[in-house]
Amino acid sequence: MLAMKHKTLFAIALPLAVFALSLSSAAKTQVELKDAQGKTVGRAIIWDHNPGGGVGIELNLHDLPPGEHALHFHQNAKCDPPDFKSAGPHFNPDGKKHGLENPEGHHAGDMKNFTVDADGKAKLRTANKDVNLGDDSHSLFSNGGTAIVIHAKADDMKTDPAGNAGDRIACGVITK
Repeated sequence: MLAMKHKTLFAIALPLAVFALSLSSAAKTQVELKDAQGKTVGRAIIWDHNPGGGVGIELNLHDLPPGEHALHFHQNAKCDPPDFKSAGPHFNPDGKKHGLENPEGHHAGDMKNFTVDADGKAKLRTANKDVNLGDDSHSLFSNGGTAIVIHAKADDMKTDPAGNAGDRIACGVITK
């Protein structure tokens, strides 16, 4: 009788565990970021951010210039060195102006600046409520994917079209 209860519990627990693991692994996208020389400078992990929608982003970066830098999602799933212009403009499915502080709205790909320490490292956990990993026009996977780009300088949060953030110094392709 006791052996039968254990088999029943196992028969219920195993599928639930497999289901939970598949949800956690399927919901995260890993992105390798490279500099203009093709050297890996870190990784981003992007996942569906619940509650509230949007995505969560965790960055673990190294070998970058110290100081404040802009971080954006860009329109194209391309990161051709050395200038990464192939990533296109900021991800902007609603056709809004640039800048989180812009009174006319902001690009879905606009995000807060972050700081790289004196050793060239940065760890950051943030969110972007304006994009998702679904199937609609706000999905980072729409049109074959997008890119995450780090700029040389901080974004001024208002100047259209790109916030005077300077050159693109690192890029990673976001695809399914």
